[in-house]
Amino acid sequence: MQRLKTIVRVLVLLLAGSFLHYVLPQHDIVQISQAEPRRTDFGSFNRWFYAQADSGSTEMENRDIFYIFTEKKETFLLGFIPRDSTETMVYRNEDTGWIWPPYFKFDSSNLHGQATAQARRFTDSADGNWAVITHYGWRIPFLSIFPNAVNITPVENPDVRIIPWFNIFFFVFLIVAIVFIRAAWRQFRERSVDPLLDAAGHQIDEVQADVAERKGRVGRWLGTWRDKNKNRPIK
Repeated sequence: MQRLKTIVRVLVLLLAGSFLHYVLPQHDIVQISQAEPRRTDFGSFNRWFYAQADSGSTEMENRDIFYIFTEKKETFLLGFIPRDSTETMVYRNEDTGWIWPPYFKFDSSNLHGQATAQARRFTDSADGNWAVITHYGWRIPFLSIFPNAVNITPVENPDVRIIPWFNIFFFVFLIVAIVFIRAAWRQFRERSVDPLLDAAGHQIDEVQADVAERKGRVGRWLGTWRDKNKNRPIK
């Protein structure tokens, strides 16, 4: 039973960690080489990883989606330690609107124009201009799933250090909230739940004792009848 509880807790932590890793903002240092719209068809599974149609547009089975093609600076430890090499990374550029996830992004067309301008600088410059793309989501090639870019910030060089302040504040707030809820629950349990459970347990013990006493009385009464039948002479 204890092993089953441990397995359930580990699975819950893995699901919660994966969920937070998907929805929380991430930052990549990239060189944008191309930005263009493409007609995209959705499958039954990967549809869940795309946002709804852009604000003011009609939801359809397929639609044009802006894509941003980049050379991404490779990193270690979820982006905290940069490497000297790069890899190809493709981002989608969709509005999130008012629904989930709550980025309230309505400017995918403006972001496409910014990405196009950044790509033009990439071709005009010998080294290419670097930028920080803020995004959420994952890149899963065999399912045609792309992270969604929400912001582009030009930077001078790829050695810029990025501090994820939002994620830091979010996890600090989450830890404080968990500690507060845990303390409130323990106090509520000590004041309300435990006395009720103790009272219920005491009442159950009294009922069981009463039932045992009644059974004992019935058993003794039946015993007297057995004794009378034993002592009755046989005619």
